[in-house]
Amino acid sequence: MTSILLLVVLLAAVVSVAFLIRPQRTSTFEFYLAGRRVGVVTNACAICGDYFSAASFLGVAAAVYASGLDGMWYATGFAAGFVPVLLFIAAPLRRFGEFSIPDFLGRRLESNSVRLTSVAIVQLIILAYLVPQAVASGIIWELFVGQGVGGLSAYSTGVLVSTAAIMLMVSLGGMRGTTWTQAVQFLLLLAIFVWLAIIVIGSGFSYPEALRELSSRPLANPAETGGAWQLEEVTNRLHPESPAFFGEPGGQYSQLGQFALIFSLALGTAGLPHIMNRYFTSPTGTAARMTTVWVVGLAGLFYTLAVLLGTAARSVIRDVSDELPWLADLTTGGVLRVPEYALLVLGQVFGGRAGLGLIAVGALVAVLSTIAGLLLASAASWGHDIYERYINPRATQNQALWAGRAAVAVVAAVSALLALAVRPDTLTGQFPSIVATMVTWAFALAGSALTPVFILAIWWRRTTGPGAAAGMAAGAVTAVGMCGAGVLLGDAPYASVLMTPTLVSAPCAAAATVAVSLLTRPPPDMDRIWVRLHGTAADRRAVRIARLTVTGIGRRSGEGR
Repeated sequence: MTSILLLVVLLAAVVSVAFLIRPQRTSTFEFYLAGRRVGVVTNACAICGDYFSAASFLGVAAAVYASGLDGMWYATGFAAGFVPVLLFIAAPLRRFGEFSIPDFLGRRLESNSVRLTSVAIVQLIILAYLVPQAVASGIIWELFVGQGVGGLSAYSTGVLVSTAAIMLMVSLGGMRGTTWTQAVQFLLLLAIFVWLAIIVIGSGFSYPEALRELSSRPLANPAETGGAWQLEEVTNRLHPESPAFFGEPGGQYSQLGQFALIFSLALGTAGLPHIMNRYFTSPTGTAARMTTVWVVGLAGLFYTLAVLLGTAARSVIRDVSDELPWLADLTTGGVLRVPEYALLVLGQVFGGRAGLGLIAVGALVAVLSTIAGLLLASAASWGHDIYERYINPRATQNQALWAGRAAVAVVAAVSALLALAVRPDTLTGQFPSIVATMVTWAFALAGSALTPVFILAIWWRRTTGPGAAAGMAAGAVTAVGMCGAGVLLGDAPYASVLMTPTLVSAPCAAAATVAVSLLTRPPPDMDRIWVRLHGTAADRRAVRIARLTVTGIGRRSGEGR
């Protein structure tokens, strides 16, 4: 009962914060962009809260727990994802301005077909990203609370309750409420990670010693065979004739698979709608770039802790499994059957039910924060790019806001229904972490369909609307086809490469964009568009205005004294 109350209090607090700091002026500019007044550090923390999803909080540690060194490639790819954003996208995207990715591409290329195509791609990415977050919320509720409500299973209850709460938060708070809740949620998330790391290291855990000890025997994970669980050695993907080891590559990916995974994650970040939309809330292009610098540093710290804790869970849980009877239902031979339980169990080992509760709160915070960003991106895409432009061009601000809120409800309901159809414990044999793997598919789709078009639209003057639409379609079809083939092939040698298709699909998208653009006409007023993308005059003017404002406030305060 205490567990349920704790989670209910958390959900109520999230909704209350969003309600209290909601924008007082009802407008789409405030609802979607928070008035473009979000500061560098605040926006960096909000982006981290948006980005460090269940795949980061639970999934990276779970992937390390199940696959050892090969699980660390997730941390590498997720952390490296903001480098292309910093170098190529953040500042020009903000300088050009707009409400969303479809809005940016539609205006930059002066094409309605691009806008409509990108809306479809954005919604597909959002749905692919939402489902694993909802799955993670079910996993958290299942382990922490252990019981359902109204005749539902614990897993189903977690999915439905968390989705409903965050849907309400986004509808009430808009971008302003979501920004502050995401920033606070990230700081809470980081504090929980730091607390657990301090407790683990303080207990005598040594990362080098644990890595050496875990690598002294073949890697083995639970698998269900004939209705019974048993440990099975993991085959080395680099050397199929020998078993895999925790501290060596090959536990999950071949050499090509490792590179394909990192490439998919690194390129995919730049195409994630809920992350890119946050850059439209920065005051200037320079502020957007500095925000990204902060995010890169915070991401490095966060994923370092995730890798350390995943390794600690593999070492500690096996050692204490015989001493703690409650672990018998979760483990086989001292190894967890569901890798996503790793941090939750580690928290209970060192902190009892209170420790489990703290980790569960952190994991749920990660889920809620990401779901909020995704639903807001979906609302901007449907409400602003479709409803206001095509369905009801004369819509009042109130009508446009309600259209966005309706989109939030529909997308949330669809993602929850899809999550209810997924059972994580039936998929652990095929994937190192079902949550991290499903999120990787969303990254692959984003990096295949949107990122190549983004970069070309920003840096190649000759890019055209038909070319961008062809590129997005080619990238999306190739990525979805390869991912589907990888899932069907299961444990086949190249299945992991097919499930991280960006290495193939992104060049296909870029080639299609270039080929069709060379055959069609670019927008007529390219000089004006180029200055708007890359000129810094607006940034300098904003800085001057800010300085004058600060000076004026200082003088007024001095006269008052």
